[in-house]
Amino acid sequence: MSGATAGPDGLARCAWGLSTEDYTPYHDTEWGRAVHGDDALFERLCLEAFQSGLSWITILRRREGFRAAFAGFEIASVARFTDADRDRLLADPGIIRNRAKVDATIANAKVLVDWAPGELDALIWSYAPDPATRRAPRTLDDVPAVTDESTALAKALKKRGLRFIGPTTAYALMQACGLVDDHLAECAFRTS
Repeated sequence: MSGATAGPDGLARCAWGLSTEDYTPYHDTEWGRAVHGDDALFERLCLEAFQSGLSWITILRRREGFRAAFAGFEIASVARFTDADRDRLLADPGIIRNRAKVDATIANAKVLVDWAPGELDALIWSYAPDPATRRAPRTLDDVPAVTDESTALAKALKKRGLRFIGPTTAYALMQACGLVDDHLAECAFRTS
């Protein structure tokens, strides 16, 4: 099913939000809701990068493991990670042990720690499209994987030294953090 579907509580949801029990609270309370704050956005950026090539449910089910392994995604703490921390992460079964993704997370923190407070938040949110120019998707087929804004955001982040972020990852970040509301038109959890 690619349209909105009624859940056990009778509320219509994007079908993916009912596809597994783990998705429902994420769909209902997080996805598409505005996220602000450099550390909170760093966490989402990292998790989206780890998701690349995998299903989101794989990341969601390991989210607490990621938080524990990466010091709650506090930029200043991750920026101080050493080679010993990197080895620890690569041996941690609670996360995805992908060397390139682990290295990118640490490298990105080392870049971001030098940014002014709020700079990551401001940069990411500057790419939020005007909601008045967007139509609510009626089916999952109406939801893009990449947009002009996500392509521009990925380029801007790369230009500033961040790694492992492309247009598709940037768009997933935009969806997860509420820069766009891609809940289907009939979804009870659509906010715009």
